[in-house]
Amino acid sequence: MANVQLEFQASAGEADPQSRPVLVLGQLHNLHRLPWAQLRGKLQPRVTEEIWQSALSTLNPNPTDSCPLYLNYATVAALPSRVSRHNSPSAAQFITRLVRNCLPGGVNRCIVMVCERSEVFASACALARAFPLFTHRSSASRRTEKKTVTVEFFLVGQNNGPIEVATLKCLANATEGVRLAARIVDTPCNEMNTDNFLEEIKKVAKDLGITPTIIRDEELKERGFGGIYGVGKAALHPPALAVLSHTPDGATQTIAWVGKGIVYDTGGLSIKGKTTMPGMKRDCGGAAAILGAFKATVKQGFKDNLHAVFCLAENAVGPRATRPDDIHVLYSGKTVEINNTDAEGRLILADGVAYACKDLGADIILDMATLTGAQGIATGKYHAAVLTNNDEWEKACVKAGRNCGDLVHPLVYCPELHFSEFTSAVADMKNSVADRDNTPSSCAGLFIASHIGFDWPGIWVHVDIAAPVHAGERATGYGVALLLSLFGGASEDPLLNMVSPLGCNGDSPPEEMERDSKRRRLV
Repeated sequence: MANVQLEFQASAGEADPQSRPVLVLGQLHNLHRLPWAQLRGKLQPRVTEEIWQSALSTLNPNPTDSCPLYLNYATVAALPSRVSRHNSPSAAQFITRLVRNCLPGGVNRCIVMVCERSEVFASACALARAFPLFTHRSSASRRTEKKTVTVEFFLVGQNNGPIEVATLKCLANATEGVRLAARIVDTPCNEMNTDNFLEEIKKVAKDLGITPTIIRDEELKERGFGGIYGVGKAALHPPALAVLSHTPDGATQTIAWVGKGIVYDTGGLSIKGKTTMPGMKRDCGGAAAILGAFKATVKQGFKDNLHAVFCLAENAVGPRATRPDDIHVLYSGKTVEINNTDAEGRLILADGVAYACKDLGADIILDMATLTGAQGIATGKYHAAVLTNNDEWEKACVKAGRNCGDLVHPLVYCPELHFSEFTSAVADMKNSVADRDNTPSSCAGLFIASHIGFDWPGIWVHVDIAAPVHAGERATGYGVALLLSLFGGASEDPLLNMVSPLGCNGDSPPEEMERDSKRRRLV
């Protein structure tokens, strides 16, 4: 899968499935609406219309089903016919599974995705997750040929015209962002250390024509970033704060995305066990998602100020490691007594959000992190947890998740009841809760929010992606699609406008959108 090139085309053209294997994928009722005339060029001469109709009649998705049409060269697969209210109408998770299991092998392959226009974005991102980029298998290094998977969408229902070139470009950039994030998360720390993560940031910056801001090592300490410096100071590769900024003319607001980039988490001196430490290369999933989303967002045109803040560190064990009982002064000016060095993500994010508030003047701050193991218990393996100081944004996150396939479910936001968990006798707060049975995922998010203040008038959103950042032993690139959808109202791209729950909607008449230039404001 690592050498697969994913191409989105308005028409994939005609080909004998024996020379170009094909997978036809969609909900069963949509597959029945696919005219044979549109499909036969991809299946003939191996598959006749009678075989196609017979295959459709045998499909009984529960929740999915598939049927071979011609040996292992052509397959039709059916998605769930119905989904619940907390799932995406696109059934995105099932798309990824079916592509992994049912797409025939070959150097040049084709996927025909049958869906409604509103499901195109989520479906494309789900397809991308089936083709991870990272591998170190020795057999892969011996293969020199590049594999291509061509994706063609056939739209049914309302607004079922052909896919526009602009939409294809958006899908290409979005899926590139998803695969970039997944590659970074899949890469082990002996390669993806803080130095190499900074190189990834610099590559994106160069591609976008942006000069990054980077604060590293002792400079972090000198400038007051006690959280990032304290977590990362014991590692061979020093910690860093990196910022990419997009500041277009005519911007009406400032948005900051803050990502947790712990390239490896041993737990520090509060060390993890032998069964819980493997997989901690994924603790940079929030920063990876923000990098992939920032690249795609800016490429598609973004009308407002957008800052991507990367808090990078390795939580290592060594003579310089932070000890329980140490007290750090964070960038907010608040003091934190360390009672658990394995609660490190909130420390670096606290510095990140304080920087976004004080130095960047953000109106909206969203932090994204693989923050707590309790998130997977609270909202499960597929839904990230969202905690926010704004009811409208809580609902918007849930809706954006359904629109894009990166599912989200709310956590309890109640600082007056929960923040007392961090009470310290000698500092402003401790970094870990007194009672681990008292909504620990909510409390972890509240720790971050406390460093911009619970009375801060702006919008603060915290997204905990600890469980959905991976499926099994592979990264999912979770978060890229969510950010593109959630903030799509400030994009110049019509597809992102359509999947966004905030700002102007792609269905609004142009004269309405022009009448008030601030209509697109997300706040």
